[in-house]
Amino acid sequence: MSKYLLDKFLYTVDRDPDLVERYREDPAGTVAWWEAEMANTILNCTPAERTTWLSFTDAERTALARHDHVTLFEMGAHPFLTLTLFIAMFERDHGPLEYQKAYGKAMEHLSLPYPDIAT
Repeated sequence: MSKYLLDKFLYTVDRDPDLVERYREDPAGTVAWWEAEMANTILNCTPAERTTWLSFTDAERTALARHDHVTLFEMGAHPFLTLTLFIAMFERDHGPLEYQKAYGKAMEHLSLPYPDIAT
């Protein structure tokens, strides 16, 4: 499992409005495309700079494809990254702060110590 790769996915998708919409409409396809095309690029570097070893686990792919922010948090994804991306995708479907409250409610069962979110 790579918390770095989970966070990189959430970060890069959240910063591109077209990718946000693509992930909202076709999560599994977006995850597969991103893993094949973007996962091994080096963040904030030229496209020619690439690694070859980064990939999601099956559990990570499934959680990302299901938009499952609780499982992503339990895996160590940073909650601010999931929250900002998921607000961009789903807030429009809800009333004021309704999505944010539902996001928090879904994580109510978690207690300290929280999963380590350091990368």
